[in-house]
Amino acid sequence: MKTKFVAFVAALFAANLALAQAAAPETPAAPAASEAASCEAKAVSSSGKPLAGAAKASFMKKCETSAGCAAKAVDKNGKPLAGAAKSSFMKKCETDAAAKK
Repeated sequence: MKTKFVAFVAALFAANLALAQAAAPETPAAPAASEAASCEAKAVSSSGKPLAGAAKASFMKKCETSAGCAAKAVDKNGKPLAGAAKSSFMKKCETDAAAKK
């Protein structure tokens, strides 16, 4: 009887773990996917037609780099940068990101 109870409790514990993982918050990859979708939606020409080929690839690379840098543009107190400080940070961040690729 005792072994059946222990097996039952172990099964409940395993089920609880499975449910907890299924309801886990977004992983770091999920925001990147949403950034890519956002850039995809912005990839249109001045005439309103969707970009294609090299133009789209170039736009996507720049957009994703810019989006990643914008998320990091905060001061030591956690407030978003603004003005010249943000411009300087974005320029350096985008240059560094381009050098790494």
